[in-house]
Amino acid sequence: MEEKSYSREMLGKTIVSKSGKKFGEVGDLIFEVGSGELIHLQVKSPTQYIDRMELEKGREGEILIPFSAVIATGDFIVVAEEDII
Repeated sequence: MEEKSYSREMLGKTIVSKSGKKFGEVGDLIFEVGSGELIHLQVKSPTQYIDRMELEKGREGEILIPFSAVIATGDFIVVAEEDII
């Protein structure tokens, strides 16, 4: 049986790449209203490394990472860097 994971458990977790580069923390989650599909992770406290990347920004300039780039969740949120550029 698959263990359930609640999206609120992702808030505040550190976002890292597969190679261990730190991006920041999950500040908020952005969903598709109709389907409930998770679309983006909003990054709070972005590191200098991620600041230099040309990533999508939200209405208020916050950095967004597509949820499709997430490859693992647990103590950290691990993203495939090649999927966010």
